Amino acid sequence: MTYPRVLIDKKKVVHNVKTIVNMANEQGIQIAGVTKGFCAYEKIVSAFVEGGVKYLVDSRMENLKKIQKFNIPKILSRLPMISEVNDVIKYADISLNSEIDTIKALSEAALKFNKTHKIIIMVDLGDLREGYFVEEDVYDAIEEIIKLDGIEIAGIGANFTCYGGLIPTEELLNKLVTISKKVEQNFGIKVDIISGGNSSSLYLLQDKKLEGINNLRLGESLICGREAAFEKQMPNTYSDAFKLEVEIIEIKDKPSVPVGNIGLDAFGNVPTFVDRGIRRKILCAIGKQDIDFDTIYPLDKDLIILGGSSDHLILDGSDSKIDYKVGDIIKFDMYYVSILRAMTSEYVEKIIL
Repeated sequence: MTYPRVLIDKKKVVHNVKTIVNMANEQGIQIAGVTKGFCAYEKIVSAFVEGGVKYLVDSRMENLKKIQKFNIPKILSRLPMISEVNDVIKYADISLNSEIDTIKALSEAALKFNKTHKIIIMVDLGDLREGYFVEEDVYDAIEEIIKLDGIEIAGIGANFTCYGGLIPTEELLNKLVTISKKVEQNFGIKVDIISGGNSSSLYLLQDKKLEGINNLRLGESLICGREAAFEKQMPNTYSDAFKLEVEIIEIKDKPSVPVGNIGLDAFGNVPTFVDRGIRRKILCAIGKQDIDFDTIYPLDKDLIILGGSSDHLILDGSDSKIDYKVGDIIKFDMYYVSILRAMTSEYVEKIIL
């Protein structure tokens, strides 16, 4: 066997997807499954499709190319680069947009390939990442967009929590619905998609407070079962569909605090330490290049994650009831950030159960 590795329970992923898709469908909301969190790994994409997502979404063109075999619409969720518009037309049915120059380039590419490309116009409701911040700018942009051949306005969307941490509220999403209605009235356009954000909007779905919203772009909640605004587990979902296994490469009794003057670590930070005296240090063969130390959780609750470097994870095993040996395997539950890194890392093996 090869370590480190991620074990993925596909049945649990399918269960999570079906649970959330069914909850959304009851309220007239379609789910777009975001595949970037697991690098569009084909067998997990198939779990999304089996679970009933209506769209596949990714921010990277490389991932969209991987999933062309799945016969449902594909959405590019990061604003397109002008340099990649040809590939956008080839591999994405829909893209999120907020720049006229980019949309004009998409129009030219669509005409070249004799296609019509759909776009979702993004509105910035306060998170301060992508989108038009001033409402009137949305309408000014649409006046230009409707003159372009090869482009169809499919919807209006917004994003939350990813940059500014802005939590979606009924008031904010009502504003998005109102903008969509004004677009329909002022321009005679049918706005088919009103995309009310990501996994941070799920708490509103639970409370049935997404009136007028008919689309959510979900990734974290489908693979971890958690809504992202308050990090609460969704009812009837699994949090442990992804597990990490790492191998021990050294066990030594060492001081809790480095001996000598402390400077910058490998990532340019000055580390801090708690002096617990001499402790049993367990060194594992995985590091920050592959995972996020703050979002992995040892199944052995008596282990303490101390930190590490790009290639090493250091644990305190002094309180554990298990007599670990070099070569033993330690298992961890994972949350979204570590799943993202581990699935992207070519140094971590992926095993579908």
